[in-house]
Amino acid sequence: MPTVKLTADRFKEEVFDYTKEKDWKFKGDKPAIIDFYADWCGPCQMVAPALEELSDTYKDEVTIYKVDTEVEQELSAVFRIRSIPSILFIPMDKQPMMQAGALPKSALENVIKTELIPSEVKSN
Repeated sequence: MPTVKLTADRFKEEVFDYTKEKDWKFKGDKPAIIDFYADWCGPCQMVAPALEELSDTYKDEVTIYKVDTEVEQELSAVFRIRSIPSILFIPMDKQPMMQAGALPKSALENVIKTELIPSEVKSN
């Protein structure tokens, strides 16, 4: 399953409606990762293939979204994105965690395995 482009409207429907809720309340049915990127960003282009691979590997366990910060300026402002790539990790039962910078695939996979997927349903 490829990564999913996320608009502000889709974000409010599938992730969190920041216009109606003050406290974080994740709407998803499985953990998620949101990659805030721009097409012109070199480090973003380095992270993209790793996220696509992880999207395939963990397709039944984690949804991986992409937010183009040039197009979705409202979402970028809501999350105070100052540098890209910035990656938001969203576990089911905890607060989301933001990480700025280009993470290698191994680091991304480590967060998936340790923070996002409960141990009883981990993939190999």
